[in-house]
Amino acid sequence: MSKPLPSALSWTVLCGFAVAFPVAYVAADLPLWIPALYLAMSIGGFAAYGVDKSAAKAGRGRVSEQTLLTVGLLGGWPGALIAQQVFRHKTRKRSFRRMFWFTILINVAVLSGLVYVAVTEPGVLDLPFLTSFGVT
Repeated sequence: MSKPLPSALSWTVLCGFAVAFPVAYVAADLPLWIPALYLAMSIGGFAAYGVDKSAAKAGRGRVSEQTLLTVGLLGGWPGALIAQQVFRHKTRKRSFRRMFWFTILINVAVLSGLVYVAVTEPGVLDLPFLTSFGVT
């Protein structure tokens, strides 16, 4: 176990994302499924950390670190980052923290790629089954 990173780092990253993401959404005309995915996965990530913290305190079966990292990688990292601060959970284990921040970097790189594609090839990210319902 090591000393946790300053919580200001987490909140700064979250605030930066909270500003940059809506700008990218509007400027690149991203499809609605992208923010919906981030919202759903963030809620799931927050819940998974809460369940894991509760299980750790009660000595019950835990949510695997792989699951927590995967949820973050798939877009749930904002909710996971909030949960880490709210529950003071998964903030001291250095190997987990390194992988967690690495998954954030990968996710932001993929999101940047999606923004690039949305700008250079408008409409290519639209999901056909959603557009048939008028959702873009």
